[in-house]
Amino acid sequence: MYYINGEVEDMKQEKPVNEQLQENMQETVEKVQQEVTESRSPWYMVSRRAQFLIVAYLIIFAAFSLLAWFVHVHPILSVDVTITKEFQENKNPILNGLMIAVSFLGNQPILFFALIILTALAFWVVRLRLEALFVVGLSIVSTVLNLLLKYIVSRPRPTANLVDVFQRATGQSFPSGHVMSYVAFWGLIFSLGLILFRRDRWWNYVLLIVPAFFVVMVGPSRIYLGDHWASDVLGGYMFGGLLLGLALWLYMFLKSRGILTPLLNNPKEHLFGSRSSSHNAHRSASS
Repeated sequence: MYYINGEVEDMKQEKPVNEQLQENMQETVEKVQQEVTESRSPWYMVSRRAQFLIVAYLIIFAAFSLLAWFVHVHPILSVDVTITKEFQENKNPILNGLMIAVSFLGNQPILFFALIILTALAFWVVRLRLEALFVVGLSIVSTVLNLLLKYIVSRPRPTANLVDVFQRATGQSFPSGHVMSYVAFWGLIFSLGLILFRRDRWWNYVLLIVPAFFVVMVGPSRIYLGDHWASDVLGGYMFGGLLLGLALWLYMFLKSRGILTPLLNNPKEHLFGSRSSSHNAHRSASS
């Protein structure tokens, strides 16, 4: 027993030079975790808000299948052409730059995926680990389903003989991939900010304003740039919202029953707990 303590003492004496830096980083992380914990809403408020959002999403986006069938049968709609021309009627450099900037992330899949991973890591660090999994998981599911829907509907994109096309995109048109991916990522961030936190910190408002801006503006930007028809954008909002609603329902189901939460918060304890307990019991018996 003395020999073991001796080894421990030797290890304590061999501390790394950057130990102070590590301690400062740990203190910073703990302060951020405490800040997030203090801003959390009571559980009954979380449940009530989430249920309202889920019902609203399901009602609003119930007509998606009908729209998908209609644009499959009628790929070019006069109303779509009219709407796009109205959007493009007052083109100017400032508006061009704004619309291109809004769509930029969707045009850079690697950069967008990096942002998703960094956001998930931020949630993980502040002990919102189930939320971190949903940030990554919902974005992946949205991308896969968007590709599948585009293949099924097989609607061509707008062409230069009908409207102005600023950036020629490839692939099929319905539903808009940009809109679906933005609703999946930014919409989830907005929803988590709305149902998890009280509005008593400045960053609570950032979690609402920035995601809301991208979700609202991505649709008009796709029409303005001539990459999608208005019905493509509407379909993207519909199906993206439906996915978001289902994801929130699943999230609340897992959260309310504590499923995965203990494992995610204390992975070592749950994966190696029984082994550690038996080892400690053996050491106590030996002593």
